[in-house]
This record gives sequence, structure tokens and C-alpha cells, in this order.
Amino acid sequence: MDALLALSIAMMAGLLMTRLFSKAKLPDVTAYLVAGVVIGPALLGALHIPYIGFHSYDEVHSLDLISKVALGFIAFSIGSEFKLSELEKTGKQAAVIGVLQACAATLLVDVVLIAYALVAPHALSVPAAITLGAIAAATAPAATLMVVRQYKARGALTSLLLPIVALDDAVGLILFAVSFGIAKALSAGMVDVISILVNPLLEIVGSLLLGAVSGWVLTKIEAMYHSNRNRTAMSIGFVFLNVVLAETVFRLGAVEFHFSSLLVCMMLGTVFCNLCPLADEIMERADKWSSPLMVMFFVLSGAELELGVFSQASAVVIGLLYIVSRSLGKYFGARESAKLMHCEDKVVRYLGITLLPQAGVALGMCVTAATLPNDGTLIRSIVLFAVLIYELFGPLATKWALTQAGDIQPKSAEVLNRRERKLAEAGKNK
Repeated sequence: MDALLALSIAMMAGLLMTRLFSKAKLPDVTAYLVAGVVIGPALLGALHIPYIGFHSYDEVHSLDLISKVALGFIAFSIGSEFKLSELEKTGKQAAVIGVLQACAATLLVDVVLIAYALVAPHALSVPAAITLGAIAAATAPAATLMVVRQYKARGALTSLLLPIVALDDAVGLILFAVSFGIAKALSAGMVDVISILVNPLLEIVGSLLLGAVSGWVLTKIEAMYHSNRNRTAMSIGFVFLNVVLAETVFRLGAVEFHFSSLLVCMMLGTVFCNLCPLADEIMERADKWSSPLMVMFFVLSGAELELGVFSQASAVVIGLLYIVSRSLGKYFGARESAKLMHCEDKVVRYLGITLLPQAGVALGMCVTAATLPNDGTLIRSIVLFAVLIYELFGPLATKWALTQAGDIQPKSAEVLNRRERKLAEAGKNK
């Protein structure tokens, strides 16, 4: 009952905050995150008023299941962007840009932070710098998708953005696995080939295989039903199932691997949307069903942000270096790779800006990075600092870039007038 009360408060706080932010024409996702910060342990929760906010980070973390399921639906939805009919036009561009911009961000952060580590070894170690460089590759698919949905963005930039964000996380997982293996080897003074190469390869291949099989099975089961309501329910059930399966850990001697729920659910959506003729309608219904889940996910994400990281001067300095170098890596990596693939000028100009948000995947990497001897706590503080900045300002930057590119169109005067008339009539009826 306490969990249900917490979720209801989170949802209402997020929705009410959008009324304030809508006047400033800010994205809903930013409102949800700010609402989470307000009711989280850092602000209202610290007052320990009964039934008002989250009183501790343990309370927020106890609702992690919501975040895992929400990320599953986000990945499932992004997977639907990989339609073979559309990938014939943009698939090569998305693949090349997705890989190059992620590697560019990692490389630039590595160079900047390793240089800083050599100058100030008391503040940052080389293994920690390498780990942070790998985390820099990841982008937050949730924030990007929410902005695209809210403003119904359509155009050349959007058609490339969503597949790139999905590929970005796959590339990020590979870079992190390899870099973290190297960081651990440097810390321990020995090279572990299994953790550097074998484990990440098994995770990626296994995740894609599980998602593909699940997508094929879902398509066959959907054919047994004649009601879209039942088909939608079955699709939702399959997302739940794959989120649970992704938590399974397999061990075979020294080899240990688990699945990535993002990759599993993304491949589930990809195979399903390419095999099922009714996939578009079912995916649209599933997106509507999951809307309240997304509100709770972002409010909880905001509540998890720890403002206390600002009290650590060293973490703030390293965090600023991380944010600036990652942002430059993302922007110039996307710009130059888009030029290489002969993309439209507006894509070249604005794509990098839409890739700045960072959250869930990076925080997930932090859990693993926390095991790095002597540096785990510092890495977590730096990433939390960066996530706080990126999640509050990243959606604004994404909206601005999509608007400048022409993918977000302002509402026509006719639509606005019709809305005003409906509101006026509702007021008179009262």
C-alpha cells in the first residue's frame, strides 16, 4: 500500500508540474524530472512530513521495478523504428553515425580526463578516467523519445535520431565493457581477457538473440487473436516477460554474462514490427497504455538525483570537464559523421545536440563501475552530477534542435483557437 501511495504522489506531482512548465513552453519530461527533485529526499523528503515526498533514497530505489519496466517499453518502442522498408533509406547512415559519434565522445573524454589524471593524480586516477570515458558514450533514449512524442516530431532529423539513439546504447555497452575491463586490469596489474572481450560479446549476442526469438514468438501468438485489445495486452505481457528474463545471470566457469533489457526489448520491437502486419496499431496502443508509466519513471529518476554531489569540489571540477568534453565529442562526432554520410544540412547542424541527454544506461554502468577499487564512489558522484545537468537541460536542447531543424511544427492558429473555444465553453457550462 505504501508503494502504491508513493507512485500516486509521484504521478500527480509530475502532471501538476507540467502545468507550470507549459507556460514557459518547456518539455514535459523536464517538468517530471524537476517534480521528482522537489519531492525527493534532497528537498521536501528531507522534511520528513508524513505522506509528502520520498524521505530516503532507499524508498526511491525500492521502486526500481517501475524504472526497469519503463525502460523496457522505451526500448520496445524505439525498436519499432528499425523497419526494413525505412532502413533501406537511412540504415547505413544511422549505423555509421551511431558508432562514430559514440566513439568520438568516449575518445575525447578519455583524452581530457587522462590528461587531468596525469596532472592531478590525487584527484583522479587513470582507470577512473578510462571508465568515465566509456560511460560518456551512452545517451538517454527515454528523454529523447518523450520529446519526440510530446511534440509529434517528424522529419529527416527525427528519422535518423531514434535509430541512432538505439544503436548508441549498444555501442556504449561494448565500449564500457572493454574500457572497464582495461581499467580493472590497470588497477589490479593484470589483464583479464574474458571480462574485456568474452563477457560483453556474450551479453550483446545473447540479448539480440533472445529479443529476436521473443519477437518471432509474439508475432505467431498475435495471429491467434482477432481483437486488437487482446493483441495489445499480449504485447504488453511480452515486454514484462523480457524485462524479467533480462535479469537472469548465467555462469559457465570463469565466464559470466547477463542480458541487457534495453537490447532485448529493442530487438523484440524490431522483429515484431517487421513481421506483424498489425504492428503499427498495436504499438500505438501500447504507447498510450505506457504513458502513466513514463510519468512515474521520470519523476522517480528526478527523485534519485543527489544534490549533495555539488558539495564535493573535486567532483564538480571533474564533472564539468566530463560534461564539456562529452558534449563536444557528441556534437562534433555527429556533425562530422553526418557530413561523411552526406546527410542534409539541418541534420549535420543539429543532430549532435539531440544526443546530449544521459541517464538510465549511464547510471546502470555506474553500478558496475562502483566495483572499481578506490574509484567507484568518485565515478558515481561525477556521473550523478552530469546526469543532473543533462537531464534538466538535455530535453530543452533536444526540443530546440528539432524545432530549428523543422521537425517540430508550431500549432496552427486554427488548432489553438479551437482549444480556447472548448475551454471557454467548459467554463460557461460550470
